[in-house]
Amino acid sequence: MTASSTPGNRLKKSHKLSIAGVTVVAAAAVSLSLVPGNASADAEAKKVSASVSTAPAAWNIANGSGQASAVTESLTNQSTIADRVAEIHAKQDSAPSTATATAKAKADAKEKAAAKKKAAAKKRAAEKSKASRSADRKPTYANNLNGWIKEALSIMKKEKIPGTYEGLHRNIIRESSGDPRAINNWDINAKNGVPSIGLLQVIKPTFDTYHVKGTPNSQYHPVANIVAAANYAADRYGTIDNVDSAY
Repeated sequence: MTASSTPGNRLKKSHKLSIAGVTVVAAAAVSLSLVPGNASADAEAKKVSASVSTAPAAWNIANGSGQASAVTESLTNQSTIADRVAEIHAKQDSAPSTATATAKAKADAKEKAAAKKKAAAKKRAAEKSKASRSADRKPTYANNLNGWIKEALSIMKKEKIPGTYEGLHRNIIRESSGDPRAINNWDINAKNGVPSIGLLQVIKPTFDTYHVKGTPNSQYHPVANIVAAANYAADRYGTIDNVDSAY
């Protein structure tokens, strides 16, 4: 009889199952230790594997059905470990995605704020440009009789005071010959202390009553004098165009 046929050395079916069970658990522990991941995931895997690796010590070597049950339990625990490790890695893998999303949200907010600031600056620039163009379009008038009449007509138009260039020019030439410093010191108004002054020879009370706001408050100012006189003539005669003599 050889050594392998000695009863004390022969492996029974229950022994083989026991060894198979130990081998499966050991393989499970080794396979889990090789799963890539960070230190916390590996530590978790080792912790669960250690709890399962103690199971073979409790197996009943003499009971074949117990061996099969233990192997089944080991395989179930192995699957549980794998699921747990996968869960840990899934949570850790989601962390970078969350950080990326947060960074993107901040970048988008910063870009939006920059765009809003740029739009506001563009709007201010457009308004400034518009104001500048408006100022450029403001007409300029020559500092002579022709320019004074034209400027007075523009003001009269805004104030709805009737009158034409011809009507103004005709009366100015008759009253002062186009001299804004002209003054009458001999008529009844002069004797009463309110001489007629300016292009259209307006006395002070009349000028004060019919002075148009926005023009200089002076009888000698050519444009202010024309506009006040035209305003008075419109009130009394309908329009300066209807005046052909002293008024």
